[in-house]
Amino acid sequence: MFQKPRLNRMFSEQGKCFDVAIDHGFFNEYSFISGIENMKEAIQTIVNANPDCIQLSLGQSRFLQEIPAKKKPGLVLRTDAANIYGTELPRFLFSELIDKAIEQAVRLDAVAVCVNLLILPGQPELHHQCVRNITQLKTECEKYGMPLMVEPLVMLPNEQKGGYMVDGDITKIIPLVRQAVELGADVIKADPCDDVQDYHRVIEVASGIPVLVRGGGRASDEEIVNRTVELMNQGASGIVYGRNVIQHPNPAGMTRALMEIVHHGATAESALQNLKGEL
Repeated sequence: MFQKPRLNRMFSEQGKCFDVAIDHGFFNEYSFISGIENMKEAIQTIVNANPDCIQLSLGQSRFLQEIPAKKKPGLVLRTDAANIYGTELPRFLFSELIDKAIEQAVRLDAVAVCVNLLILPGQPELHHQCVRNITQLKTECEKYGMPLMVEPLVMLPNEQKGGYMVDGDITKIIPLVRQAVELGADVIKADPCDDVQDYHRVIEVASGIPVLVRGGGRASDEEIVNRTVELMNQGASGIVYGRNVIQHPNPAGMTRALMEIVHHGATAESALQNLKGEL
């Protein structure tokens, strides 16, 4: 498996990973930029807290990769820009790959690339485009030994919940996660389900492919910490959190608290206590 050297840089020896997503500016939404207006500063703050990976776009990756250090978070390169997150959907939806995405990832010394697998009600063309994107990337990933992280996202109807329209129905999440695995994902980045105690079903259907769970919209410290503890208990290999870190009053402290949960099995109580001690 030629992807293994990069996966070894992404995951701990115990197979765990915390990837901090700071790629939100890629999606052309004003609210997504809150807390990351100054990307150089935001990235340096997270680097200092030392998560396993940082997820960035092509244009902002330099702020991570120009930092001189033997040990620093690995780069997960976001490869597609989408326009699906507005409170009102545009007439034409897309999830467009950057040109020569895997060659760009190799040049930037990425540990993995990330791509969407989207389902929006009444938008089969968008799902088709995502499947095509994944199949194209998979061929190039195999050629260059680049791990492919697929992000299966099921969205609610826009009129029901405009904006970041996550649907937590596990009966919709499970088949899309399985499709991502069938398409050749090396890592899955999936939403939590409404009842987190059912998440072992998502882990099972992933058939041994590591599942990293998305954080979604901003939540209270208590909610995000308790959810993370339960997701890890359910068998998740880690998390990919963005706004719950970068929009937190203490992004570095939240990163360290979540790292304790992911890598050391910290309880929600101890993680929250450590976090409050840093505020």
